[in-house]
Amino acid sequence: MAEIGTAIGLNPNNLISTANRLAYSQSKGRPRQEDLCRAVSTAYYAMFHALARSNANLLVGATPAKRSNRAWRQLYRALDHSQAAKAVNRNELPHFPQDIQDFAVQFAKMQSHRHTADYDPMGTFSKSEVIQLILETNLAIEGFSRAKTLDRKAFAILVLFRPRT
Repeated sequence: MAEIGTAIGLNPNNLISTANRLAYSQSKGRPRQEDLCRAVSTAYYAMFHALARSNANLLVGATPAKRSNRAWRQLYRALDHSQAAKAVNRNELPHFPQDIQDFAVQFAKMQSHRHTADYDPMGTFSKSEVIQLILETNLAIEGFSRAKTLDRKAFAILVLFRPRT
């Protein structure tokens, strides 16, 4: 994840590591639900920040010396959770390569699980389920980072801007 994981801001690789640490934490032989819920939420945020960083790097510039940091920060923060979710659920995905489609599907899946983890007082997760979600998320981020720049730019436009009819 060279380009996506090596700039300022929250590092997606570190967020995946944190999610794993939470999923494997022990409290009387098994992780607490609070740790599993935090792991799910943290894994989602790894995807969110990977996408935000990719968008800013691609549209403003990845090299701090060759970009406006103010513009980079503004574009990074422009990614909106609900707008991104709507975008990945539109019928645009078949136009993208498989790595980006996989990322988009996993993004929507993890956002749904994050809502359960963060907002549903009755929501529960098993350790094995959380470990699988983290693994799938990490693979989706890695695949996304390997996608062609042209395709990631097009995906950035899809998730950042509402279509006009």
